[in-house]
Parts: sequence; C-alpha cells; structure tokens
Amino acid sequence: MLRTPLWSTVWSVLRAAMAVTMIAAIVAQLIESMSRAAGRGDDVAVVGTNFFSYFTILSNAAAAVVLLLVVGWHVAGARRGDGPRVEPRGLAVALVSVSTYIIITGIVYNALLRGVQLYPGTEPIPWSNETLHLVAPLFLLVDLFVGPHRRALPWKTVGIIAIFPIVWVVYTLIRGPLVINPSTGDHWWYPYPFLNPHNFDNGYGTVVLYIIGIAVAIIAIGAGTVWVGRRRGRAVDAA
Repeated sequence: MLRTPLWSTVWSVLRAAMAVTMIAAIVAQLIESMSRAAGRGDDVAVVGTNFFSYFTILSNAAAAVVLLLVVGWHVAGARRGDGPRVEPRGLAVALVSVSTYIIITGIVYNALLRGVQLYPGTEPIPWSNETLHLVAPLFLLVDLFVGPHRRALPWKTVGIIAIFPIVWVVYTLIRGPLVINPSTGDHWWYPYPFLNPHNFDNGYGTVVLYIIGIAVAIIAIGAGTVWVGRRRGRAVDAA
C-alpha cells in the first residue's frame, strides 16, 4: 500500500536526517582515528585504508548515499507534482541491498563484537559507534516496514544483494596478510577477529565457518528484505 504524500514527506525528512547523522558519525571517527595515528607516528595512508576496509564503514556510507538518493527522488517527484509512485528499480535494489548490509552489521556487531576492542589505540567514539552499529540498523529495519513507495522486486534480487559481501570478503582475505598492522606490528591486518586465521588453532578452517555462517545470515536477511518489499510494494516488475 502506498503512503500519503504527507507521510512520504515526513519519512523523507527522517531519512535525510539519518543519512546526515551516519555521515557525521563516519567523518568524526575517521578524524579521530587519523589524528591518533598521526600522533603515534603510524602510517596514516595504511590507517586510512584500513578504516575504509571495515564492513561497518562501507555499509553505512553506502546506506547514507542511497538514503539521500531516495530523498532526492522524492523531492524531484514532489516538485513535478507526480502522483503515487513506486521507487525506480535501480533505487529499489540499492535500498534493499544497503538495508540488508546495515541490518547484518547490527546483528554481527551486537552478537559478536560489542565490548571487544579490535586493536590497541583504536577505541571508537561512543556516539559514533552506537550510531553506526545500533541506531542506523534499527532505522533501516523500521524503514523496511514503513518507508513509502516500496517496489516489489523479483527474487533474483537476493543474488544481487550477495555480490558486495562476497567481493568484500575476497578483498579482506587477500589484503589481510599483505598489510602490517600499525597498532601491533603484526605482519597481517584483518578488520574483525573472526576473519583473522591467526586467532584460531586451525586457522582458515574456523574463518571459513564464520564466513559460511554470516553468508547464510546475509542471504536470509536479503530474502527477508525482498519478501517484505514484495508484500508491501505494488507488483511492478515482480517475478
């Protein structure tokens, strides 16, 4: 069911506010991390690259951009005086994708990583950390159920959703042993402890198990986001 123009406007304002907050949280943590690195004499180029190698940062940045694009689409339609509409296909796919990534970020962090210090000297800013790992996931979850103009997408969209996490995991595992950890001096760097084979007796065996578990969760959540969209949206181009 499509929402009223007033609801669309109200939710667009909330989406814009959430996107700006997410960007502010990323920028604040980046500045803090780079400042600490410079103060310790670390290689700031490596630290900066490491920062943007976290799934949390990439997923939140992507979600913020997509939310702003959706808001822009709404504003443009409102100015033209368009009637009830559903999201363009590309925008709808992008929205269910980032919703999946953000929700899985919230689940993995709060289930596996809350309270865990990843590396010495990399303590997060509390408000930024909570925004990226709790507030944003909850907002995108609510957005899935109440956001206006949802398009019903085909089930093959789940395969599209899976592309980015696969690329990220491959990138992480290839890059990990090639980077010297600026905090510890180890000749490897992995963004999360469950991806670091040096943390386990059987090395990559346990890492693979974690990857499989998270992959199953991503596919399940991705299928869930598509299912909700198909239930809520109009049957436009649905399989």
